[in-house]
Amino acid sequence: MAIVVNLDVMLAKRKMSSGELADRIGITPANLSILKTGKAKAIRFSTLEAICKELDCQVADILEYTGD
Repeated sequence: MAIVVNLDVMLAKRKMSSGELADRIGITPANLSILKTGKAKAIRFSTLEAICKELDCQVADILEYTGD
C-alpha cells in the first residue's frame, strides 16, 4: 500500500497505549487496531483530528505516502 500509517510510532513517542488513545477519542480499540495496522480503507476527518489533538501531532506524523 502506498499510504503507511505510523500511528504506532506516535503512540510510542507519547508513551500512550492504543487502548488509552481509543478511550480518549471515543472509538473502539478494535477500530483503532484496524487503523494502526494499515487495514482501514478510510478514516473520518473527525477521527484523524481527534488523534492529532490527543497525540499533539500533525497528520503527516501519522500518515505517510511512499509511492509504492
